[in-house]
Amino acid sequence: MKKGCKYGTHRVIEPQGVLTQAAQKISNDMEIYSNEILVDVQSLNIDSASFTQLKKTADGDIEKIKSQILEIVGERGKMQNPVTGSGGMFIGTIAKIGEDLKDRDLKVGDKIASLVSLSLTPLKIDEIVDVKTNIDRVDIKGQAILFESGIYAKLPSDMTENLALAALDVAGAPAQTAKLVKPGQSVLILGAAGKSGMLCCYEAMKRVGPTGKVIGLVRKQEQAAKLKELGLCHEVILADAQRPVEVLNKTLEANNGKEVDISISCVNIQNTEMACILPVKDDGTVYFFSMATSFTKAALGAEGVGKDVNMIIGNGYTKDHAEITLSELRENEKLRKVFEELYV
Repeated sequence: MKKGCKYGTHRVIEPQGVLTQAAQKISNDMEIYSNEILVDVQSLNIDSASFTQLKKTADGDIEKIKSQILEIVGERGKMQNPVTGSGGMFIGTIAKIGEDLKDRDLKVGDKIASLVSLSLTPLKIDEIVDVKTNIDRVDIKGQAILFESGIYAKLPSDMTENLALAALDVAGAPAQTAKLVKPGQSVLILGAAGKSGMLCCYEAMKRVGPTGKVIGLVRKQEQAAKLKELGLCHEVILADAQRPVEVLNKTLEANNGKEVDISISCVNIQNTEMACILPVKDDGTVYFFSMATSFTKAALGAEGVGKDVNMIIGNGYTKDHAEITLSELRENEKLRKVFEELYV
């Protein structure tokens, strides 16, 4: 059994010299190397920005969505949307473990969730069983490869697989929120009613304490009512995240005329960069979890309005992010119930 590069470069077909995420095509031959893990995949959670784009292109037609996914995986050897560049993650069962990884706390038959993006993961789909358009999930028969460097989480025994998948899909966002938010700060969360948005709101409420303020931004009145009912925000504003001045004015109104310390982008549409930047004070922080973010628009836009803010790319990984996120659902019964109703 041959040994490959721990980062998977041995599977890059083109262009040579790049990592698998940047590659246009990778090998999805399911014969594993000595430092790889083979997984029988049951579900893909497609990145929200990617799935939104796929649905739009297909006019919501399920068969067309299936066709797009099969075409992408067939061409690239991985599920990486060529428009958004993003992927998602999977859950599945360990089928085989390379001999160099036998010392890991894993055994054949364990159920895991991948915590690395599908945009870099070798994937082969034999059949698409179902497409759940309301929760960005695709049930399949297929297999995937995890590299030696790939991170994963064993599925917990105290919640359903689908519930764990829904939370782990966005685990980086609330865990990064836990690192960034400090007591007494004001925080604006755009896309606050979605999966990552609700988890970020809950974590931010914990972190700001009694002297801070968490402001959620949504587009619909029923979303605002739900957030207030769940106690996930101090204030909720209705605004279009593609209209930055509108967002700024409503944020100032909700925050006693002051700009916020931190904004967190959990939206799944393009052209929202300035709505995240404009309401943040100088030396404040903008965390772009959204995969619809354009670095160019964010960097040049901030420069164009004279904003000296710290901008953080939405790294989906931070230490202990899986446990932090699952703990939120264990701590908050109301939030857990919402996730079970919406995403399971």
